[in-house]
Amino acid sequence: MEHIALAVADGIATITLDRPDRLNAFTTTMEHELIAAYDRCDADDSVRAVVLTGAGRAFCAGADLSGGADTFAQRLDEPSDDATADVRRDGGGRVVLRMFECRKPIIAAINGPAVGVGITMTLAADFRLAADDARIGFVFNRRGLVPESCSTWFLPRLVPLQTALDWVYSGRIFDAAEAHTAGLVYALYPGAELLERAYALARSLTEHSAPVSVALSRQMMWRTLGAEHPMVAHRIETRGINLRGVGRDAREGISAFLEKRPAAFPDSVSADLPDLFRDDLPIPPFRG
Repeated sequence: MEHIALAVADGIATITLDRPDRLNAFTTTMEHELIAAYDRCDADDSVRAVVLTGAGRAFCAGADLSGGADTFAQRLDEPSDDATADVRRDGGGRVVLRMFECRKPIIAAINGPAVGVGITMTLAADFRLAADDARIGFVFNRRGLVPESCSTWFLPRLVPLQTALDWVYSGRIFDAAEAHTAGLVYALYPGAELLERAYALARSLTEHSAPVSVALSRQMMWRTLGAEHPMVAHRIETRGINLRGVGRDAREGISAFLEKRPAAFPDSVSADLPDLFRDDLPIPPFRG
């Protein structure tokens, strides 16, 4: 890989934005490599969680603007749904949509400046930890652009709407403390501690839980955020309880609890993950 690095150790995959000489500025190459990295993490059952961070002193300084004023004017590699439009799908959005579909928890360890796509690409992570001296900015309006990476969907679900509007309209740079107070960032740490704190969180989320249950829970939580009624969640949860409740993982989890021993869950994400979201799946008959 040219613009990112991927390493797996102790059940945690670390994806590192790896252009420190350019403050890890986002490129089309980085876009494709990030999508491929999440594909690999999902396919690898040894990976229980993913940590996303940056090399050097920055997390990501936003899009690579080395193309100058015409950076966003060039035709790139994919047409839009409108066959007459000479445009390409937003690259940051493609990365974030892949993150949304990820089967493993994602923790963004924001080790330094994160602006533009450098912050919007983290919005589909389950947790954002930040160095206490990190600086953040949704700077699009100051560049004559608009928000991207599906951030107009994610951001108002993570912070109060008026906070999101302030950050987006003004495009101002703000500190990690403000992001933490608003709820965008889960916790702040000194930069030297940040990565180990991210790994500790990843272990705490996954070491005692069934991998398939974590994968399903992640999708259930994210996909029902915009549901029009709690019945949507009820349908999905009913399917899940009926499918998982008779499976090997549930038998093992309950037996381990009763026998006061660590569970050894047999199911794997790559082979045993049911699809709870298919429209053609009926609700099992209700009793009581």
